Amino acid sequence: MKGKISWKEELIDFGKTLLFSLAAVFLMTTFIAKPVRVNGDSMYPQIKHNQVGFSMVFNKNNIERFDVVVVYIEETDKYLVKRVIGLPHETIRYTDSKLYVNDVLVEENFLDREYVFSQMQNMNFTSDFEIHLGEDEVYLLGDNRPYSRDSRYYGPFSKDEIVSKGLFVLFPFDEIGVK
Repeated sequence: MKGKISWKEELIDFGKTLLFSLAAVFLMTTFIAKPVRVNGDSMYPQIKHNQVGFSMVFNKNNIERFDVVVVYIEETDKYLVKRVIGLPHETIRYTDSKLYVNDVLVEENFLDREYVFSQMQNMNFTSDFEIHLGEDEVYLLGDNRPYSRDSRYYGPFSKDEIVSKGLFVLFPFDEIGVK
């Protein structure tokens, strides 16, 4: 009876396949892409609650202004999706919901102007503040400023706290794409 496989051989084969699969998933999520599920409306309307996708781990050290990043908050054991507003050694200031970097006005073209205007009926979209960032610090804000817990709440983040960069949404299917 050549060719017949015993249940022990099947079990060993299954174990090998399972171990290989787990190792592949671990390596992928550690060095290539981290799965992301957006929780909350802090990035609305560009990134929405319950969107699911991947964020790239391997290029997280090449951070530029207005990149979308995922940051880990150790106190709450949560991951947050935010946008980079300030880079090391910069002075970031908001006055009347306008961004100034080192006293130069910088346009935030990624913001949905209609949504910002609708939120400014009762308040500033981004409250006034000023902060100077240190050597390894970045300043992160949600796109939905009135409803975002970000660097205004947690303070500046170190570059080491950034887990990944960018967001490629896979679900819902009608919103697939890079954010």
